[in-house]
Amino acid sequence: MGNLLYVIAVILIIGWAFGFLVFHAGGVIHILLVIAIVAVLLKVIRGSSD
Repeated sequence: MGNLLYVIAVILIIGWAFGFLVFHAGGVIHILLVIAIVAVLLKVIRGSSD
């Protein structure tokens, strides 16, 4: 499950970077970045508590 969160976070970060550089879609792109950061933080927190 942790690997899945990491993969999703990486995909979202790539999508954010691509969207920010190409489309300039505004706030929607930044929501993707926030979701990616939350996913990475959850992985780090859950990984350190095991």
